Amino acid sequence: MTPESQLREQICLLAKSMFDRGLTGGSTGNISARTEDGGLLVSPTGTSFGRLDPGRLSRFDATGSHIDGDKPTKEMPLHSAFYDTRSSAGAVVHLHSCHSVALSMMPDVDPDNFLPPLTPYGIMKLGKVKLLPFYLPGDPAMGDAVRGLAGKRTAVMLANHGPVVAGRDIEAACNAIEELEDTARLAMMTRGMQPRGLTEDQVQALVTKFDVEWDA
Repeated sequence: MTPESQLREQICLLAKSMFDRGLTGGSTGNISARTEDGGLLVSPTGTSFGRLDPGRLSRFDATGSHIDGDKPTKEMPLHSAFYDTRSSAGAVVHLHSCHSVALSMMPDVDPDNFLPPLTPYGIMKLGKVKLLPFYLPGDPAMGDAVRGLAGKRTAVMLANHGPVVAGRDIEAACNAIEELEDTARLAMMTRGMQPRGLTEDQVQALVTKFDVEWDA
């Protein structure tokens, strides 16, 4: 099996795992990953994470031209914005995960630091998550908003829509977006209960020890 064939299989396996556990439903969500030649493999538009076909993934070459496979997701501007502004990005995942969307609707969340510091792993895997305003699905302005961050964030939350996370590879991106949803779920479960979160000193210790992008 070639490296690209392995990557195609991995994309579909991880997407199905997230679908099976209810992290995104129906034909929602999209996923992409860098190929060895600098191109991209992308989930096609209107497809379900539970039923992606490795042979029908949209294929882009290193110049950004669609050269094979089905028509790509309409959220390509989001994916392209992360790849163009973060040289370390090897994969991008976007979900419509329930708890993170619910948290994005709360009036008191911090737009510059969307996730409360409840566990170490949300900080370690994501850094600060930027809450972006609501855009119509497929609006290129979402990509413009990500570009406006100049590559300083690995993750954003689209208000009333869903999270988008870039990682060094497809597994890292999927792990990080699951951590985002888990932290949002904890935040919603404990809302109004005055939970003991991490202190500022504890957060800074994590940032230092694990070299987290934090002050951007």
